[in-house]
Amino acid sequence: MAEKKKPLIGMFWSVVVFCGVSWVVLVKGIPELSRRVTGLELPLPVPGSLQMFWAILLTIVIFMYVSFDQGRIDSFLSPILNLLKGKYSRPLAWLVMLAVALGSGNVAFSYFAPKSAAPVVLRIQHPSSNFPKKNENLVNPIANPSKEMLDKFVAQVKEDKVEFVPQVGHGPRSLDFIPMPKVQAAVQKIKSGGASEADIKTAYLQTRLYEGRTLYEFNCRPCHGDKTDGNGPMADGFRLRPIDFTDNGTLETIVEGYIFWRIRNGGPGLPPEATPWNSAMPIWKKDLTDEQIWMIMMAELDLAQKTARIPESMH
Repeated sequence: MAEKKKPLIGMFWSVVVFCGVSWVVLVKGIPELSRRVTGLELPLPVPGSLQMFWAILLTIVIFMYVSFDQGRIDSFLSPILNLLKGKYSRPLAWLVMLAVALGSGNVAFSYFAPKSAAPVVLRIQHPSSNFPKKNENLVNPIANPSKEMLDKFVAQVKEDKVEFVPQVGHGPRSLDFIPMPKVQAAVQKIKSGGASEADIKTAYLQTRLYEGRTLYEFNCRPCHGDKTDGNGPMADGFRLRPIDFTDNGTLETIVEGYIFWRIRNGGPGLPPEATPWNSAMPIWKKDLTDEQIWMIMMAELDLAQKTARIPESMH
């Protein structure tokens, strides 16, 4: 019977090497590959949330592999037990334990220690010396539909040919796919001829809100997150994270016209004195229509459960 070959390195060092190689690939290899694929000057960093997910998944996989049988467990623990028992070197054992203690303490301190950070207001209230004053009193036309807009909507509902913005991916069709009870109840009233003006407006606003949420999901969620709290999957890739719109000191301190202007013109639309913030906000007017931006604003305010500030001139 052939003698079973011993592995070149034990279970413990196999795990150490595997973790090290995997981490290098994740932190260095993937960003470098992204730079070569995209042709960008700088690599695209792997989001911190993805790194954390990888670490948790790797820990589970290693635990399952090592604990598969007693032989693997003994092989994994052997170098650790020998070190603690001083079989290698007593000073080495003390040195390793000291390094582990200091490393753990540094991680804990880095996590819990108070840090200096720019106040929330500074991040949302970007310098706006070039903010067009004509935008001060702008009102969202989608959230405040005219009679003509509602009449057109009613006609489309009755014919089951409601129009949607192209990014939503639906052509003229009925509203039966929108899972909102208020919409379905209002649609039935519209078709039966018993809908009030409030019913029609409810169905219209909820339909536009559905479009806005879809547009937000495709264009804004990667950075701003599901809840507009700035915790999107790409948020950790920026030097300054996206602002938390659920904070009371953000959306509720600015008027709708300012929000519209900031989304439309993006970071490059800021004046020179905004340089310290280095906003990564794209110039959305290149890819979205004004109507789509207003819809996204509706969704953004709804997800954050906030209302924009009313201009003083309109009180």
